[in-house]
Amino acid sequence: MKELNDFLPIIISLGAIIVLAVFFHFVPFFLWLSAKVSGVKISLMQLFLMRIRNVPPQIIVPSLIEAHKAGLSHITRDNLEAHYMTGGHVQRVVHALVSASKANIDLSFEKATAIDLAGRDVFEAVQTSVNPKVIDTPPVAAVAKNGIQLIAKARVTVRANIHQLVGGAGEDTILARVGEGIVSSIGSAESHEQVLENPDSISKLVLRKGLDAGTAYEILSIDIADIDVGKNIGATLQMDQANADKNIAQAKAEERRAMAVATEQEMKARAQEARAEVIQAEAEVPKALAAALREGHMGFMDYYRLENLKGDTAMRSNIANISPKDFLDKK
Repeated sequence: MKELNDFLPIIISLGAIIVLAVFFHFVPFFLWLSAKVSGVKISLMQLFLMRIRNVPPQIIVPSLIEAHKAGLSHITRDNLEAHYMTGGHVQRVVHALVSASKANIDLSFEKATAIDLAGRDVFEAVQTSVNPKVIDTPPVAAVAKNGIQLIAKARVTVRANIHQLVGGAGEDTILARVGEGIVSSIGSAESHEQVLENPDSISKLVLRKGLDAGTAYEILSIDIADIDVGKNIGATLQMDQANADKNIAQAKAEERRAMAVATEQEMKARAQEARAEVIQAEAEVPKALAAALREGHMGFMDYYRLENLKGDTAMRSNIANISPKDFLDKK
């Protein structure tokens, strides 16, 4: 019993510490005191109910104090709790509203929360609206009418358009449109020298296109930072076209040669067939003569004259084939 009495003060102290820790967890007294000192009206019961609703008072109360000190009295505790419970960034929204108020930018609480819930950084948007930022485009390659390629880099100065942050296109769209405008401007130039002499003509033409329509930014200026001369695309295309024409001509010539070879082979085949028919017809002549002699259609003297005619024809053929030199040599 004596040992229990010795530990009793320690147990009571631990119990008191636990009770106080639970109390100050559910009833953040020091946050309430900070709010009272700052002039924000909020009760301990409201802070306790925040804990019950799983809304952290350490986020809501400092945001209320910041809004109150900035003169934004229309921002209430219920507004901040509702925005937190919908997944929004309460502190970021309050920072943005305070910055917009100091910069005389028309930004309501409903608009700020809508921008925040849309996934955009509303505080960064307000800062960009006050201090425009510069976006560097990647190298954009384009070809002038004379076939020379130019590689241009541009610096785009943009300012956030607060009223189009919800549903407006982002930086990627701005870069794509500026790149398209640079390609169109260079492509419409008669020569690359014209572009190199007046690079500002590119930015002027691109600015006139109104590329920031439907985006979350307003384009203030487009400056051509650098232009490099690339390849002679026109000459390369002409060479490729010439090679293609040469290959086509070679293919057509090969086709004509193949057709000529086929025609020649066909003619040789026909000649061989004709020669075979002649030989076959000549083989039938002796048979016809023999049959004519047997049947009495032809007499012996007729046959003799025919043989003399054949010998005379052969002699004339041989004489016709002898050249003058051979004739003199025989003499």
